[in-house]
Amino acid sequence: MRSLAELEAVFDSPLPTPDIQAAAENLLKASEEVLEHWVTARGEVPTTDTREGFRLLALHRQGAKGDPSFNACRETSREIAYHFNLVTLEPEHSDITDRLYMMALVSKHLYLFVSGKLEVAGLGEFCCAAKPIRSAMDNDSTTREEA
Repeated sequence: MRSLAELEAVFDSPLPTPDIQAAAENLLKASEEVLEHWVTARGEVPTTDTREGFRLLALHRQGAKGDPSFNACRETSREIAYHFNLVTLEPEHSDITDRLYMMALVSKHLYLFVSGKLEVAGLGEFCCAAKPIRSAMDNDSTTREEA
């Protein structure tokens, strides 16, 4: 499993256009590794099972047990699987590059959600809105105004 910094580099790097299938597979694998980090941080062994044909969905299911706020990224995980299917099942489609780009954006969203949740306890109740972070920032600005 690659480090979170290495995974961030995957999501930030330009998408290769010659081998779109390989790029989609790399994004799916990197997204799985992001969820592996979450599961491992909870003291569990990441599952090798699949759900609806995707290990990503099985990892999400495992990571959400006992943490309802983690369900906020369920649709994100499902959307990654959806875009993966779009890219790999119709490789000659005229929108293939756009489909891969959307997969990359959604994969980055999953990375940001999970890495933020790992960093700040309670992050995720409102997806990437980062309520705990906003609350802390609001308190800081109130303090500055009163001073």
